[in-house]
Amino acid sequence: MTKLIYFAWVRERIGKTEEDIDLPAEVKTVRDLLLWLKSRGEEFESALQHPEVIRVAINQEHVDHREAVAGAREIALFPPMTGG
Repeated sequence: MTKLIYFAWVRERIGKTEEDIDLPAEVKTVRDLLLWLKSRGEEFESALQHPEVIRVAINQEHVDHREAVAGAREIALFPPMTGG
């Protein structure tokens, strides 16, 4: 099981803070995960309509979308961050 955690407007659009899921075998990278999540329903489609801007952390470390997800205990999804 992998815990997915959603932050800010990603959480608001999906309608949940977190969930525990078994990742399908075809989900090998962060990019694969985002595309798979996007196919899970209207709320995921809305939150992930531009997956390339979503920031991701695996086990509390920010990673590139090419990063493998195998063995991840926790994956967090964030919208792009701005400074101010």
